[in-house]
Amino acid sequence: MNKKILVLASVLGVLSIVLGAFGAHGLKQLITSEAIATFEVGVRYQMYHAILLLFVGSTVLIKPKTKKIIFYLVVIGILFFSGSIYALATNGLTNFDFKTIGFITPIGGLLLILAWVFMLVDFIKMKKYN
Repeated sequence: MNKKILVLASVLGVLSIVLGAFGAHGLKQLITSEAIATFEVGVRYQMYHAILLLFVGSTVLIKPKTKKIIFYLVVIGILFFSGSIYALATNGLTNFDFKTIGFITPIGGLLLILAWVFMLVDFIKMKKYN
């Protein structure tokens, strides 16, 4: 599971950089500065959680079962949170109205929060000299 987590973390990190560059340069003439700022929020949270997964995949301080839970929460959370933000920020570029799926953004945010909570609970339950 650690390798899977680390590989996905690396992929998410690379995609964050690519999407960030695309947002800063490729979208500059196509969407408003407010929409670019919104797009950057999605990029930032994706990178934060890529770094979280790098930690989770490389530590022995988190139980394997908790790692698996965190992994899935972060993957789905990024898809829902960052993915919907990317779609909403670029809404004017397509014929589909992504505002209809905007309700998944807070669900994704909740999943990301839960990933951190699961890690916190695992740390709290650690033995004193572990």
